[in-house]
Amino acid sequence: MMTHKSAFVAIVGRPNTGKSTLVNALVGEKVVITSHHPNTTRHAIRGIVTRPGFQLVVVDTPGVHKPKTLLGGALNTMVSENMDSVDAIVMCIPAIEDIGAGDLFIAKEIAKHPQSKKIAAVTMIDMAKKANLPQQLMAASKLATEAGFQWDDIVPISAKTDDQVQLLIDLLVKYAPDSPPFYPSDMTSDQELSTQIADLIREAAIADVFEEVPHSIAVIIDEMSEREKRTPDERPFFDVHASIVVERDSQKAIIIGNKGERLKAVGIAARQEIEKKLNGKIFLGLHVKVMPNWQSDAKALSKLGFTQQ
Repeated sequence: MMTHKSAFVAIVGRPNTGKSTLVNALVGEKVVITSHHPNTTRHAIRGIVTRPGFQLVVVDTPGVHKPKTLLGGALNTMVSENMDSVDAIVMCIPAIEDIGAGDLFIAKEIAKHPQSKKIAAVTMIDMAKKANLPQQLMAASKLATEAGFQWDDIVPISAKTDDQVQLLIDLLVKYAPDSPPFYPSDMTSDQELSTQIADLIREAAIADVFEEVPHSIAVIIDEMSEREKRTPDERPFFDVHASIVVERDSQKAIIIGNKGERLKAVGIAARQEIEKKLNGKIFLGLHVKVMPNWQSDAKALSKLGFTQQ
């Protein structure tokens, strides 16, 4: 009788190392928002890869960084907790950047979890010069040695072009223990739908804004409901009302834009992604509100769904 394998896999790394793009590539659809801004991921998001004979529950974690706010500390804690109980840890190391102190810090954290298989994913190889790749693979190997362990595998990969993504899946399945699936086969994420929609709105809101603004943006779904169908075969229609939260009036002005043009563009971009997610039509009502210094306010963080230690 053929055995079934299942595993929990943590994807870790510094901010902007391709973690979210890799999770989406592994799952085969968009379950995590992506952005060129660091720390786009703020929750441990589980993407679920189900195929005949195996299931991989892939946890996309926030980028580990030196925290400057309570939010930053909460995100780092989240990463550490999610490495505690996984079968494998994949560390993303970009092929186009030198390995530094931040990578060593994360590698030393990985070393604290001897029970987990450890894979270095050298990401973004589509953007790297081929001649430089062997040197980066050697640097990744040296990084583990400095941290006190050895990688079980090192995989050069491009999630953007799907290069070697299947190889990484095969390795994770090889290391997975025999186990029944954890989730139904039709699930691709365990996030609540409202959280996924809030993230899609935030993805649209942080596109093309100044570097200091994205960190200050959060999204709350105030209300979401489905309209009654007039005919059985009619596509679903949802009403979604959401608040884009910022820390200062100047940021509110940036999000809204001249005569509301930017907020309108955010709504159009977000609506397209949400309609794909819901496989239906939506009315999206957005408004912007100021919650001063919410990133360093324990009560505000709790209201926005972040927990601190």
